[in-house]
Amino acid sequence: MKRLQLFAAVLTAAGVIGCTSMSAQQQGTVSGAAIGAAAGAGIAAISGGSGWTGAAVGAVAGGVAGNIKGSRQQK
Repeated sequence: MKRLQLFAAVLTAAGVIGCTSMSAQQQGTVSGAAIGAAAGAGIAAISGGSGWTGAAVGAVAGGVAGNIKGSRQQK
């Protein structure tokens, strides 16, 4: 579990640091994926499921939602 938390923290930090030269849509996608991965891993851990599967599903869902939100902000 600690490895998963560390992975989520590093992923979030990398997403925030790397966003300086990205468009609003790209920032939304990266941020959404990072937040979704952390949330998915947390929910999976609480419910007794696989943390990696939860992180993967959360990252995809968060990335899609972030992409849509970012594209609307860009216009």
